[in-house]
Amino acid sequence: MSDTIAISGFVATPPNPITAAGDLKITSFRVASNQRRFDRGRDRWVDGETNWYTVTTFRQLALNVAASVVKGDRVVVTGRLKVRDWEAGEKSGTNVEIEADAVGHDLTWGTTSFTRVRSTSAASSEAAETQPTGAADEFPSQADFEPSSFPDAAEDDSEVAAPF
Repeated sequence: MSDTIAISGFVATPPNPITAAGDLKITSFRVASNQRRFDRGRDRWVDGETNWYTVTTFRQLALNVAASVVKGDRVVVTGRLKVRDWEAGEKSGTNVEIEADAVGHDLTWGTTSFTRVRSTSAASSEAAETQPTGAADEFPSQADFEPSSFPDAAEDDSEVAAPF
């Protein structure tokens, strides 16, 4: 089964960045998502059942997630839902995974700051020149990326209109 899905929830496990064959960057983590509803009989909010998803990200998204997302963050994830049944001896179960197209902080619960990064190819070629031996399996940190410059951006913040 493969459908497009969007969920919001909290990051339940620390993101796990790995480098696969062919220098493919992958970061995965678990998200717990539940719906709250108002119970008029009890006159209070109650939690519904919790759904658990494994979220897998690739390439530049994997790098950005590894540098930006931590356990406990509230996030919004969109991607392709993969539901697979599995068996291992006498045990069996269902694996629910989202191959993410986008991951972001859920701004219902707080604020965040966005930093644009250079493309992976530009960062990779520079990192290869300066990277110490033996560090190839570690993802670069957010500090390794420089914000892109915007030639059409106003030089003086006073020219930028306030949002409200």
